[in-house]
Amino acid sequence: MSYQPAAGRYEVAPYRRVGRSGLLLPAVSLGLWQNFGGDRPLETQREIIQRAFDLGVTHFDLANNYGPPYGSAEENFGRILATDLRGYRDELIVSSKAGWDMWPGPYGEWGSRKYLLASLDQSLRRMGLEYVDIFYSHRFDPDTPLEETLGALDAAVRQGKALYVGVSSYSAERTAESARILRELGTPLLIHQPSYSLLNRWIEDGLLEVLGNEGVGCIVFSPLAQGVLTDRYLHGIPDGSRASRPGSLSADMLSDQNLEKVRALNQIAARRGQSLAQMAIAWTLRDPRVTSALVGASSLAQLEANLAAADNLSFGDDELAEIDRYATEGDINIWASSSTR
Repeated sequence: MSYQPAAGRYEVAPYRRVGRSGLLLPAVSLGLWQNFGGDRPLETQREIIQRAFDLGVTHFDLANNYGPPYGSAEENFGRILATDLRGYRDELIVSSKAGWDMWPGPYGEWGSRKYLLASLDQSLRRMGLEYVDIFYSHRFDPDTPLEETLGALDAAVRQGKALYVGVSSYSAERTAESARILRELGTPLLIHQPSYSLLNRWIEDGLLEVLGNEGVGCIVFSPLAQGVLTDRYLHGIPDGSRASRPGSLSADMLSDQNLEKVRALNQIAARRGQSLAQMAIAWTLRDPRVTSALVGASSLAQLEANLAAADNLSFGDDELAEIDRYATEGDINIWASSSTR
């Protein structure tokens, strides 16, 4: 039987405005960075995406090099778009990015016009789309003029290949400069995608202020600190876990100091009637300048648990003060090189 979306899907999730734009996003969006590549069963991916849409998730976030292997997340998502979500394109927000390494040679990464527009064309082919809703510069390039990078984003919109543009992991200063340049080009900066979590609070040091002043939205990624802010590592590193394998979550991030913080935060979450992961996601959304939080999912149970974070987004002043005692920098921001250049 072909997939039929739930009739009441738009009554489930809260939606929040992206800055001062006309666009709304679900408070919790689905990121396809992990678990949607060629190394995972397509049927599991299909079930997760179907269930997310049934629960009101309209925004699916990708990048050219999501996988593994690179490009496979977009290919798999394209397959699901062409079958399960066929006919629902206008109910979806699909985003992609380019900036990190994608193919060999001097034109396969960073922020040149050559790379960004070639990569966007490849992403559209992989997903079988005529356009993406949001196209991002995935990281700041210190060796390419910002006018060239942002000019490529503007060109993508003018060519009809993107509706909106964004940046990811740009510093407050570069974000303000980007907003000015794009405004002059006539393609406003819609959104910024930074890493942000209880253990990685760098955006509070100026970036959120810039976004608020400029009317730019904010969608945070890695709100669970790549899994550190879950109950999985409360008692160390279990065999077979993400931290036990080479990748973006290293055992160094699970220091004794960080684990002490995590255990204390877990107790606060329990008093709120939430899991640690749910509280961590909800906490990133406490600031109205944050539009949405991106979460991943490797199973239906994990997806549903993460989306349930939106059921309780309220924090009392005493709760926030207690959380602040433990929500301190944990030296886990592996994307800091982009925002500090």
